[in-house]
Amino acid sequence: MPRHTRPTDRQWDRVRPLLPSGIGHRGKPWADHLRMGEAIVHRYRTGIPRRDLPGGFGSWKTVWAGHRRRAADGTWDRVLGVLRARADDDGLIDW
Repeated sequence: MPRHTRPTDRQWDRVRPLLPSGIGHRGKPWADHLRMGEAIVHRYRTGIPRRDLPGGFGSWKTVWAGHRRRAADGTWDRVLGVLRARADDDGLIDW
């Protein structure tokens, strides 16, 4: 996938149920998972520092905090594990 391509709706439909909901969360509402996810993917694909994130993705501080929080609570490991298992089931991984 080219580095400037955004994840498709179908790809996000697979990831969305694996992300935590904001239900029962106190305080300021969580940032949109889709936009935050796209910002994280954009950073990895382009290799830019977090402070150079384009403004269309929102505040770089919000993206950084959300990414760090999801890494700490195991969300990204869980998402990767599920997506890897699905890809393996579909025969897309060549071991």
